[in-house]
Amino acid sequence: MSFDVLMKRISPTLQRITQKLNGHFTFMDHEDLFQEAALHLWNGFQGGTLSDKTDSYVLQGCYYHLKNYIRTVQDKAPLVSLSDVVDEEAVRLEEILEAQDVAAFDYVDGKMQVEALLEGGLTQRERDVLALSMEGMTTREVGQKLGISHVAVVKVRNKLKDKYEQLNGKRPTTGYQN
Repeated sequence: MSFDVLMKRISPTLQRITQKLNGHFTFMDHEDLFQEAALHLWNGFQGGTLSDKTDSYVLQGCYYHLKNYIRTVQDKAPLVSLSDVVDEEAVRLEEILEAQDVAAFDYVDGKMQVEALLEGGLTQRERDVLALSMEGMTTREVGQKLGISHVAVVKVRNKLKDKYEQLNGKRPTTGYQN
């Protein structure tokens, strides 16, 4: 039995299990849980522990693994409240955000977009171009620093934009300098 055959056979039930566990935790969704279960299954498959197990046994093991995974991740997840005090003068986070205009939210949103893009699986070249671009370098400066043409930098930036669109379904709010 191959791993693909196993996943094809148990995926519908595994999806229902992750849907059932979804909603109890704001920091994870069912897709995150499904990926964690698939990784758990892959490790078991590679270790040879799934070869003689029934689908029911494998799914039950996934369910218990996910429950344990959620419990351990939940304990480590940082929770921040807008009413938390952020400095010694008893200023609350929501007061800071109210004093700031939309720019603070744009900044946080931009940082989250970059983090999501980095987690989306970039090549080393894409990481380098993104990092240098985030430092404010122009296209030609990035090309000189990396030893590539400015045309290659433009192509890499276009790939980054495409990956961002695939990830979020929209263009990034922060533009590159040319």
